[in-house]
Amino acid sequence: MTQKTRNAPPRANAMLEALRGLGYSTAAALADIIDNSISAGASEARLDFAWNGATSRISVLDDGRGMTDAELESAMTLGDKNPLDARASHDLGRFGMGMKTASFSQCRRLTVATVKDGDTSCLRWDLTELAAHPDSGWLMHEGAANGSEQFLAPLHGKAYGTLVLWETLDRIVSTGYTVDDYLALIDEVQAHLAMVFHRLIQGPRPKLRLFIQERAIAPWDPFMAGHLATWSSPVARKPTPDGVVEVECHVLPHKDKLSDDEWKRCAGPNGWTAQQGFYVYRNERLLLAGGWLGLGPSKAWNREEAHRLARIRLDIPNTADAAWKIDIKKSTARPPVALRPWLTTLAEDTRDRARKVFAYRGSPTPSPTGTLLEQAWRVDHTATGARYRIDDKHPAVSAVLEGAGPLLPMVKAMLRVIQETVPVQRIWLDTAENKETPRTAFAGEAPEAVMGVMRTIYNDMVGRRGMTPDLAKRALLSTEPFQNFPVLVANLSASDTFNNPQ
Repeated sequence: MTQKTRNAPPRANAMLEALRGLGYSTAAALADIIDNSISAGASEARLDFAWNGATSRISVLDDGRGMTDAELESAMTLGDKNPLDARASHDLGRFGMGMKTASFSQCRRLTVATVKDGDTSCLRWDLTELAAHPDSGWLMHEGAANGSEQFLAPLHGKAYGTLVLWETLDRIVSTGYTVDDYLALIDEVQAHLAMVFHRLIQGPRPKLRLFIQERAIAPWDPFMAGHLATWSSPVARKPTPDGVVEVECHVLPHKDKLSDDEWKRCAGPNGWTAQQGFYVYRNERLLLAGGWLGLGPSKAWNREEAHRLARIRLDIPNTADAAWKIDIKKSTARPPVALRPWLTTLAEDTRDRARKVFAYRGSPTPSPTGTLLEQAWRVDHTATGARYRIDDKHPAVSAVLEGAGPLLPMVKAMLRVIQETVPVQRIWLDTAENKETPRTAFAGEAPEAVMGVMRTIYNDMVGRRGMTPDLAKRALLSTEPFQNFPVLVANLSASDTFNNPQ
């Protein structure tokens, strides 16, 4: 029996309207446009946001190799390329849908003009015109819309390059949208592109230069690779059927090691907690920024404050999209089953290191003098759980205990009350809600306040305990939190002990 078949092509207008709901942000959509510029060998791409209310527009101009008329038609045709076909090693595309779906998610009119060897071509999709003529099929228009020809002027006189123009920005400029919202959008796009393309735009000789409103976009390095307090692992490599996967683990510095500007800048577009985890790259282009890829020894890890300093660079080849389940938006990735144990082991070690740095006051760390740091608090792990204790060996504590005399029982009772009433739950809640650790270690205090406390302990060391000034200073540099103030310690002098009994 002969099987009957039917031809069921999608209706153009209905299909294109449906594709608008893929969920692109404006920043992610523009990153997809820039991917095409990179694949075309561009050395620079320039984004321009023009505000004019409902007729506002966005354009991207690159200096890539451009396209012939036939190549442009292919690029503007949905699904013209099979995602299973082999791609050039530098190609950032896969589905043959990115430029169109990204553009339609933001605008109703997409115009692409290109020049190659001096020959110019221009094609346009207009969803409003398709909606007005639903039976016209997959009808593309040649040339810019009436009145929009002037917006293609940046391409004039060039031998190579491509300009992508978005008009009728109905998914951006909606009712109540103002110029301030537009300016905020520019900042959001800039932050996103600085992160997504940071490896391509960084260094003295970048592979790509990005401009927004004629300003160069500076890279945002999620790993703070140049900071002395950043821990980085050796690069680990794992061969797979789709090519070699590379992993480099990083633990960023504790807040105390960073200036306020560094701390704010390195939080990233989404904040410290959200930015932890794996950063998945293909051809140095960031696909996924943060998250734990569904990994975990028993259940999937969540983003937690204690691990916010952990960030892991993961590079996959562009032949591995199917194995890693990369979607059209380049916003999700799932590691192959065979790689999950290896990645979990690497991530566990990084998370453990990050947790120790995050709560470094809870465990001994080296002091600037190389000796073990004297800490005011210690953690005792018992069968019934962890308990926080004041360490009576800390110089400030031991000085009081040794000089308490008949008040010693009262002092010990006071310390015990403090130990038993540490507001652990409140501290953790405040940390989680405020997305930053409470201020400690004299953070934000004037130097005079720090010096006053430090001088009292220094006087006791030199006076009552008979230490030499040099030895007392070395002891302070090995005592929390004074190891953070080496300049103040150095400024202590013998005159600071003149009121001490000898």
